[in-house]
Amino acid sequence: MSEKETIEIGVIGAGGMGRFYANTLSKAGWKNVNICDLPEKYESLKKDFEGTNIRVLPDGYHISRRCDWIMYSVEAEYIDSVVKQYGPATKIGAIVAGQTSVKKPELEAFEKYLPEDVHIIPCHSMHGPGVDPTGQPLIVIKHRATEEKLELAVRILSCFKSNIVHLSAKEHDRITADTQAVTHAAFLAMGSAWRANNQFPWLLPHFVGGIENVKVNVALRIYSNKWHVYAGLAIMNPIAKVQITQYALSVADLFKLMIQEKKEEFRARIKKAGEFVFGGLQKDHVPILLDDQILDEFSLSKIPKEKRTPNSHLSLLAMVDCWHKLGLNPYEHMVCQTPIFRLWMGITEYLFRNPAMLDDAIQAALYRKEIRPDDMEFVTCARGWAESVSLGSMEGYQKRFEETQAYFRDQFAESTIVGNKMISMISKNITSQDH
Repeated sequence: MSEKETIEIGVIGAGGMGRFYANTLSKAGWKNVNICDLPEKYESLKKDFEGTNIRVLPDGYHISRRCDWIMYSVEAEYIDSVVKQYGPATKIGAIVAGQTSVKKPELEAFEKYLPEDVHIIPCHSMHGPGVDPTGQPLIVIKHRATEEKLELAVRILSCFKSNIVHLSAKEHDRITADTQAVTHAAFLAMGSAWRANNQFPWLLPHFVGGIENVKVNVALRIYSNKWHVYAGLAIMNPIAKVQITQYALSVADLFKLMIQEKKEEFRARIKKAGEFVFGGLQKDHVPILLDDQILDEFSLSKIPKEKRTPNSHLSLLAMVDCWHKLGLNPYEHMVCQTPIFRLWMGITEYLFRNPAMLDDAIQAALYRKEIRPDDMEFVTCARGWAESVSLGSMEGYQKRFEETQAYFRDQFAESTIVGNKMISMISKNITSQDH
């Protein structure tokens, strides 16, 4: 019998990613895929998986006792209590993985509660459950395991057709802070600012056009997901706190120069940051995103192109300033990019490598008084998110997130379709560059 018929696979936690993993592994021909959720969800979970080859078990004890490869797919804030409960029952010689986006608390829980005779090989798919995993980064961390078990873990994960990247837990947490946490903070602040100003940005002329389409669609994509996906990543990763604080500081510093119309100082600061991040790119560097015309296709707006007005792009200018202040080169992390980070890098690069567009943004930032209220609200919201994160308040984070989520809820269906098309377009663009 082949290993696909004998190996028992178990997923603890039947949220979006848990189900995504169970379904993908089952469809790839692994015959013994098991899943569980909270004991009180057992009956409803059985109904959800009726007619599939996936076996639903009552709780994590049943998974831990029988399975050879076990993945904890639970929220980062609960990983300790869940592993404490089920970890000691883990089968001798089994491989244990976790799918949380912050590995430090996950590994602390594994080391504390798992038996010594268990192998620890965490993983992390760098995308959400609605994205095609083909070619996306999949991080694998050999924390405590033999080569033989690592090879088995990689064989199991190979059916995702993802790009497997081997890192240490420390490298993983550093990179996710660099690429995800601060990127999410920028989009969360945009959404909060639009809500605070009672705006739907696609109805305003300075929020129309290629770059704006990416901002709007990605912000709505984030707000259409569950708050805890982003909260754990920001609050439980100490490196992320530093970066989100710096981003809010960069936003405020630039805004202060804008309202004083300190043209020379503002321009010099932007140019210096741009040179730091983009100056080393070769002339033949292939841009991440295609041109503005292609991005125009992904619009929620009905405003014609000729009626657009320039925007300050404060969120993007501050991002590059933040990278500069932290001495961070975002290009080093492209191997671990998420689709959202790739889009964010793409529009930032696009703005900074187009001198005329960058000059328009600088002029708008300094002299277009009518967009000042939008930028002021963005400053306030960026600081508000940074404070939620630095206080470590899951409750505060949830409340902020859900208020804005409710405001945009009616737009999610359309923006998800447009967002998926945008992601598949940049994924195709990556693939064609790689060949």
